[in-house]
Amino acid sequence: MSFLSKDSTFWGYRRENGRVGVRNHVIVLPLDDLSNAAAEAVANNIKGAMAIPHPYGRLQFGADLDLHFATLIGAGSNPNVAAVVVIGIEDAWTKKVVDGIAATGKPVSGFGIEGHGDHETIMKASQAAREYVQWASEKRRTECPISDLWISTKCGESDTTSGCGANPTVGDAFDKLHALGTTLVFGETTELTGGEHIVAARCANDAVREKFMFMFDRYQGVVNRHKTSDLSDSQPTKGNIAGGLTTIEEKALGNIQKIGRKCTVDGVIDKAEMPTHPGLWFMDSSSAAAEMVTLCAASGFVVHFFPTGQGNVIGNPILPVIKLCANPRTVRTMREHIDVDCSGLLQRERTMDQAGDQLLEMMMRTINGRLTAAEALGHREFVLTRLFESA
Repeated sequence: MSFLSKDSTFWGYRRENGRVGVRNHVIVLPLDDLSNAAAEAVANNIKGAMAIPHPYGRLQFGADLDLHFATLIGAGSNPNVAAVVVIGIEDAWTKKVVDGIAATGKPVSGFGIEGHGDHETIMKASQAAREYVQWASEKRRTECPISDLWISTKCGESDTTSGCGANPTVGDAFDKLHALGTTLVFGETTELTGGEHIVAARCANDAVREKFMFMFDRYQGVVNRHKTSDLSDSQPTKGNIAGGLTTIEEKALGNIQKIGRKCTVDGVIDKAEMPTHPGLWFMDSSSAAAEMVTLCAASGFVVHFFPTGQGNVIGNPILPVIKLCANPRTVRTMREHIDVDCSGLLQRERTMDQAGDQLLEMMMRTINGRLTAAEALGHREFVLTRLFESA
């Protein structure tokens, strides 16, 4: 029985569109790689503003360009963000991101570099960022029901302790959170290979099942088009193999433990898409750690569970990442990266129920203000998912 109930509350930032965040960031968001330097200059000028550089945004097209915009707009729209300054090389594309974020009601300004240069752009963007930082500094947390919480999960550097310890700990926490009306998401399409039938059987109805299988089969089509009969050198990774996982099926069975024993899969979304109701959602997504966590931030999730076996240092600028581990060696050698030591579960020092509550307790501390290990260490990995080569 979880120590949380439907009457549980947390302290969060209620945004203009009603969503609740657990951080209060002012971000400087470059539209494209050419705008990174200006964005970082603004963040250097204005203490409390955070630049989020990335290497893409030029000559993308079609679905890849749509995903690029969806990810940037979603990142700026995340409830953990109070206000946004967007900088782009071109005015039209910059305005598209500004307008998308403005739909949430939060303060956002955009600046184009062409026809103005870096100096003028940095000066004007710094003025806007300074106003936003001072405005955001007066925001106060308010008491919010637990049902307002959106939680995502993804695992990384898995080993045999992941599927037996850390991942089931997330599953126990998800079972408890699902019953409280929260919004949850999992993904990693590639890492369901061989276990997709288990997820399909957990889908809430035929429509959800059909959409899930469409997403999974779409990925299989990519493998077939590239004549890749297996996932050698990718799935399992070298680290997975060193940790004792010899096949993608073994990895998939461990991965699926994160959705618990009781949760139904209540909906399916594409990359960076936002859920439309509470429950557990599947998002078609890369299994690359930074890509998946970035997509979760773009979909509006405000806290992330990241179980690891061999050890992973992932963080995110928008989404606080809570890392948990059941491998006692990793906990010992990488202790500064681990928020929750659940190795006691495999050493029979605690029950699954206790391990799940241990994670939920750390979740509550984190959403109420505690910095995660990744935040304290300055890990801000923000990696966009690409579909095609640039034109």
